[in-house]
Amino acid sequence: MRIVTAGIGLRAGHVLSTLKAAMPEAEIVGFYDPQPTHLEMIGLDTPRYDSIEAMLAQAKPDLYCVFSPNVFHLEQLRIGLEAGVQIFTEKPVVVSIEETLELARLLSIHGGAKRAMVGLVLRYSQHMVDLRAALSAGQLGQVVSLEANEHIPPYHGAFFMRDWRRMAGLTGGFMLEKCCHDIDIYNMVTGSRPRRVASFGGRKSFLPANAPASNAEAEIFHVKKSVWNSVADPFHSDGDIIDWQTAILEYESGASLAFHTNLNVPDDQRRFCVLGTHGMAEGDFVRGYLKVTARDGTRLADHDYTAGAAAKGAHYGADEMMCQDITAYLRGQSKGLPVSILDAMEAGIAAIALDQARITGQVVDLTETWAKLDSYGLRK
Repeated sequence: MRIVTAGIGLRAGHVLSTLKAAMPEAEIVGFYDPQPTHLEMIGLDTPRYDSIEAMLAQAKPDLYCVFSPNVFHLEQLRIGLEAGVQIFTEKPVVVSIEETLELARLLSIHGGAKRAMVGLVLRYSQHMVDLRAALSAGQLGQVVSLEANEHIPPYHGAFFMRDWRRMAGLTGGFMLEKCCHDIDIYNMVTGSRPRRVASFGGRKSFLPANAPASNAEAEIFHVKKSVWNSVADPFHSDGDIIDWQTAILEYESGASLAFHTNLNVPDDQRRFCVLGTHGMAEGDFVRGYLKVTARDGTRLADHDYTAGAAAKGAHYGADEMMCQDITAYLRGQSKGLPVSILDAMEAGIAAIALDQARITGQVVDLTETWAKLDSYGLRK
């Protein structure tokens, strides 16, 4: 299995080294990146190419990975699709609804959604494996409503305010960059897409007035390092992303979701509560549990992930599970994966619409957008 990558940074190095551990026959045979970092994670002797076109033509890969900043994804995906190579792309796939529809057009003429895999790792997590089992068994009945959050700790919030991800023009916005994982799994839980969305948010924590008063406290905000297009001070950052946002989504199924994210939460969590006609499921990725309860109060499942594989590694153990599933898929040992690039595009559209709603103060109706996306025939 010959693999090349557009973009080599910490995320690329981690996923590629994890994939190589799952697939010993894999070999990284080239990379393209004008400013590579963490190259040691894939091998300092990995051949470097001056263009993606040259890399694909000369390295002749079986798998082409896109790990570059979000704003570059569409063009780099286009090159891969036209070259006919299997693709893996990091989330979020693209940065606007217009780019999403253009990618749908490209996929429709270059083999469909199966041409590209996507790194929405929460779908692979043990939490979601077990929740899908409960949903399939009918333990919740029809999903009625959900509440969820992604509350990240101050050191990680500061990273966003220092990193290139602080600029919505490079990422598509914080909701898209960070919370597309969450939107995707709740699309999965409801079995549908958001029909209408509303949102409120802004920036209150990472402002000059809240800068740390001592060097000891300041160290907290520099734990997670940034290397490309970064700034030194998260409280005097030129970034334009929010640091808190509350969202309301109404799904095509009739279910609704209340979602909250905040970048300055000392006791962080990533909690979800799914309420159905016959039961409920409550879990937390950070605190490591999932409970399923029938409407008569009977506890149907009580999963503790704090001591197992889900407590280890990145994304609650889901990175390793994703690479194992991708390995099986690429070897022809499984017929599919739990998430598709179309799923990622739908989650992306919802995230972008939530920022539109926040900025305009209006409820955004996605009916017309879904019709445009569906016109490309990717959902079969």
